[in-house]
Amino acid sequence: MERVEAEFCSMENPLVGEMKRFCRNITEACNELKEELTPYRNERFYRLAPMRLYTLSKRHFVLVFVVFFFCFGLSTLIGLSGPKIISENHYNGLSVSPNGSKIGPFAFSSPPLSNYNQQLWLTCIIELQNNIVDLSWREFGMNVELQGVVQDTSVMRISDNVHNRNRSLHCSAHQQACDEIIVLHLGYLNYTQYKINVSFRNLQDDLKDNIKNVTFVFKMYQDTFSQMEIWFRFVFVVMTFIVTCMFAHSLRKFSMRDWGIEQKWMSILLPLLLLYNDPFFPLSFLVNSWFPGTLDAFLQAVFLCALLLFWLCVYHGIRVQGERRFLTFYLPKLLMVGLLWLSAVTLGIWQTVNELQDPTYQYKVDIQNFQGMKIFFLLVVCVYVLYLVFLVVRACSELKNMPYSDLRLKFLTALTLVVLVISVIILYLRFGSKALQDNFVAELSTHYQNSAEFLSFYGLLNFYLYTLAFVYSPSKNALYDSQLKDNPAFSMLNDSDDEVIYGSDYEEMPLQNGRAIKATAKYQDESDSD
Repeated sequence: MERVEAEFCSMENPLVGEMKRFCRNITEACNELKEELTPYRNERFYRLAPMRLYTLSKRHFVLVFVVFFFCFGLSTLIGLSGPKIISENHYNGLSVSPNGSKIGPFAFSSPPLSNYNQQLWLTCIIELQNNIVDLSWREFGMNVELQGVVQDTSVMRISDNVHNRNRSLHCSAHQQACDEIIVLHLGYLNYTQYKINVSFRNLQDDLKDNIKNVTFVFKMYQDTFSQMEIWFRFVFVVMTFIVTCMFAHSLRKFSMRDWGIEQKWMSILLPLLLLYNDPFFPLSFLVNSWFPGTLDAFLQAVFLCALLLFWLCVYHGIRVQGERRFLTFYLPKLLMVGLLWLSAVTLGIWQTVNELQDPTYQYKVDIQNFQGMKIFFLLVVCVYVLYLVFLVVRACSELKNMPYSDLRLKFLTALTLVVLVISVIILYLRFGSKALQDNFVAELSTHYQNSAEFLSFYGLLNFYLYTLAFVYSPSKNALYDSQLKDNPAFSMLNDSDDEVIYGSDYEEMPLQNGRAIKATAKYQDESDSD
């Protein structure tokens, strides 16, 4: 009996060994397949679709920046030679008031208007005879009656009641002319001319006696600027469409799963840039409605917030080369940028809806709500800036020894920093130090001084995205380069002198040779078992 059991055990041992070896082979095959499909963090770089950025030498980088500055400077020079954006028509209030009354009513008509004038502002400037030191802020009432004149010269009453609004008058001790007051603002023009009656009420006696003159100013877009805006927006739309098609065509040879995070974001930003340039903009000259202007503002807010989200995701995603989960990676960034987008869209819709009901509406009427929204917006902006700086500093510290990732980081940081500096300069020249004043939204467009400010801002964002699309797109022979870069040894042998200055791949070789070490260990195990 003992002899039978021994023979059975001797027959079972080889079978059990074969089963264990088979199971081990199946497990190792599954692990290798998993490594191929979802490579480790440090191996993921060599599976990415290559970028033209890797093949550029120092002189090529200099040439890229030179072309960027040339295109931006050319658009600015064209804008400087273009027409003035806002045309103004001044009316002496005392000459249109009965008996030269200083409190009105002031009755006058706007200049003939067309759809190319886009919007209409009426402002008021009060000049004083003597400097009044204690006149810092004074509240007074204003009655405004608005009538529209159609093409057959018939007059249409726009609203049933006269608009009654309070205005704040601010005069400095060193100037006789007080700050400009916005009487009304029309976001779109539904009539060829407007007749307006304005009268003051509740003016204090010391202020009424010291009024020297009252000047009313009509402000509107010039016809020549509107025509130029249509053409240049059309040019940017066509250029963006061509760049988008070329970028998509260059990535057709690679699976979307192998695209880098910059390439994936460029495939989103370029179509949004196309909408930012607004191919529907000519509708505002064909349709007398608030919708085209609101759509333009909405598309601009979407693109700018997407650009902010792109910076957060790229600076974080360059460090995290593995799986990026939605809840931990994208959701916090979406919430932060979404709050900025919601604030901008809410302000725009708030202003538009109230102006449709009352053209004399201003944020100063709802100053408490606007101050709360402004403080909330500034707090979110501060949190965003701190988070972005944290991501940039951490990425620079962790990726400084990784040659190609470090190159991606340096180029994006340098170009983005240039764009941000130029944007801050443009915004300062456009709005001055009072960018967030209480009537900020109503006065946005009146701060344009010339076409250069318009073209420089639009051209800056367009050329920034075009430059990124160029350096992130694969070159013509990128398929062969990617096959060589899968093997670090071939990559080192085929690196040119210009590529060597960005670093070598020897730091990554132990990680890439992990599979070879596993294969050697597997061979030794099989030999020991045999």
